[in-house]
Amino acid sequence: MDERFWVTTLGCPKNEVDSQKLIGRLAASGYEPAQDPGEADLVVVNTCAFIDAAREESIETILELDGLRKLGSRLVVTGCLAERSGEELAAALGEIDLVAGFGVPVEMKTARRVVRVGPDASSADGSMHSFDLLELPRPPAAAPWAYVKVAEGCDRRCGFCAIPSFRGKQRSRPSASILAEIEALQVREIVLVAQDLASYGHDRTAAVGQRESAAPGIVELIGAAAQRVDRVRLLYLYPSSLNDRLVEAMIGTGVAYFDLSLQHASGRLLRTMRRWGDGPRFLERIGRIRRLEPGAVFRSSFILGYPGETEEDHDELLRFIEEASLDWAGFFTFSREDGTLAAGLGQQVPSSLALERLRECSELQEAITARRRSHLVGTMSDVLVDRPGHARSYREAPEIDGIVRVPSSLPEGWLGPVRFVGAVGPDLEAVPAFELVGGSAP
Repeated sequence: MDERFWVTTLGCPKNEVDSQKLIGRLAASGYEPAQDPGEADLVVVNTCAFIDAAREESIETILELDGLRKLGSRLVVTGCLAERSGEELAAALGEIDLVAGFGVPVEMKTARRVVRVGPDASSADGSMHSFDLLELPRPPAAAPWAYVKVAEGCDRRCGFCAIPSFRGKQRSRPSASILAEIEALQVREIVLVAQDLASYGHDRTAAVGQRESAAPGIVELIGAAAQRVDRVRLLYLYPSSLNDRLVEAMIGTGVAYFDLSLQHASGRLLRTMRRWGDGPRFLERIGRIRRLEPGAVFRSSFILGYPGETEEDHDELLRFIEEASLDWAGFFTFSREDGTLAAGLGQQVPSSLALERLRECSELQEAITARRRSHLVGTMSDVLVDRPGHARSYREAPEIDGIVRVPSSLPEGWLGPVRFVGAVGPDLEAVPAFELVGGSAP
């Protein structure tokens, strides 16, 4: 019988893509997917290590899967926690059989034995092969949409972020390999992701001596991708990189969805974060986009309790949230990360105060989101059915935003016009246009 595998993924969409690449490699190596971790011969945990809560979840998941797996199976830990704290992890958790970093598996002897991922993963001398995780093939998409990772690493040094220390400098994929992957996925929507998406191609352009034709950037990639799928969505854009060419390219695809990494509205605090901008400049950019495309949708994320954050800073953020009227926003309390600038800063904000500020921002944003959603009732838009009963217009990114509830008779992958007839918090209710004119389902 073929050996079976189980992969659990934690963290961001970029990790989801990494897991799909690993699954493709395992399938090519002769493994079959298991129905649950208890029947798998190989159990893989793709971990997150962005903040304390993510690391705690990763460790809890490792221990949980160790309790579920069958006798004689192998437990492999990969992802950000493996790369950032691999030796510590292997030493602390004897339950783990192998800790493997990004693309270059690292053998760790534990109380059990040394194991390798996949029957083809070792050479005759027992050494581990390295591989480029970005360029591994992946299995067919299980939904009518898919994330596509266009680069790895980040050249920025934000004061709160440790990602560059273990993901390395930005390394953009050749556009030809990205477009080939998009075509192979055969989906209706692709979601481009990277640590610094708007900087895609900058490293390749520098490597070929500024010859743009040899190293296309994000704008050219958007145009080429839009020729292959119905929707191209972008996640994780730095506001300083949001120039007119990029804005126009995004609006031109029909998916005017702007996921901007703002982090705060206080200019003073943003400078200590090593970030660009402030509330007025953010509002100016948002306003300019809305003038170009009144239906543009905005999402962002914000940190509460960054060292030195004052009540005045917090009040400035609240005013910005109210005035910006974003469609979606996520809020996170500051996490002290070793090796970052913020780890050594004074004026640490008590966690209880940071949490109180987070709740205040969340309540304000929830009301704004509900109001903006209710204003859509009575209007029409095309939606993509992700699964029966659940759809999305261009206004909703998969897995992180609200959904559009549609009749379960609409098949997965259906893309067509609906009218919004109700709103419940972040979700909308809709009926297809053909029902409005007495037609039948396609």
